Amino acid sequence: MPKPIISFEFFPPQTPEGMEKLTTVRNQLCQLRPEFFSVTFGAGGSTQERTLQTVRQIHQEGFAVAPHLSCVGSTRDNIRELLQTYQQLGVRRIVALRGDLPSGMASIGEFQYANELVSFIRAQTGEHFHIEVAAYPEFHPQAKSAHDDLLNFKRKVVAGADSAITQYFYNADSYFYFVDACRKLGVTIPIVPGIMPIVKFSQLARFSDACGAEIPRWMRKTLEGYGDDSTSVQNFGLDVVTQLCEKLLAGGAPGLHFYTLNQSGSSIEICKRLAL
Repeated sequence: MPKPIISFEFFPPQTPEGMEKLTTVRNQLCQLRPEFFSVTFGAGGSTQERTLQTVRQIHQEGFAVAPHLSCVGSTRDNIRELLQTYQQLGVRRIVALRGDLPSGMASIGEFQYANELVSFIRAQTGEHFHIEVAAYPEFHPQAKSAHDDLLNFKRKVVAGADSAITQYFYNADSYFYFVDACRKLGVTIPIVPGIMPIVKFSQLARFSDACGAEIPRWMRKTLEGYGDDSTSVQNFGLDVVTQLCEKLLAGGAPGLHFYTLNQSGSSIEICKRLAL
């Protein structure tokens, strides 16, 4: 059985201290020999400069890095410019997303959907980049129906995506069902599950409400029951997420992509428990 591919996502820090902390986190996570680190791109391109700065730093340290590109607030010209910059840097992987429309922003930009962005990247750069796209095992909160969401995903693949990273979830069945449904549609690219370690329940609840990721009722009730006992929350989170990862890998998931929130502790502990 091939060794699972591990990757980690960061967001661009806002301060020099944050940047320094992220360097420490990265040095800890690189012991796990990840395939790549990805760096998010703020709503409406709000972190564009910081994303570029973080990507440049990771690349200079000799690690494979995948910058996120988002449709929201982007023009063909500024995406073309970023692609040229990343090509010149020697970056070989891109995460292409539609992105979330910030409140008060009327128009998404010149690209409506991620498949248009993927097509544009391919037209501009040929096969230079390995293109990752997003997948939603519990379906995108704005999708009209589950079937529509699957067809949207297939459009991104037909446009030229090489592999996909899912939104995080805590129900392994939703992932396996989604992958099966994709295979029936003729979609064969690797679909890597996104993993969100549980560190703070209030933060997790907020993220999950915003992105449509479901926290199963039994998990939510258990976490609520711990109140301010952060040690119990983290211990429970480690157990639950490790079991989820074990199930996913045993069921054939090609790897794991960790949403680190710029922390290393939980991801390292989970990988240790999985003997990765």
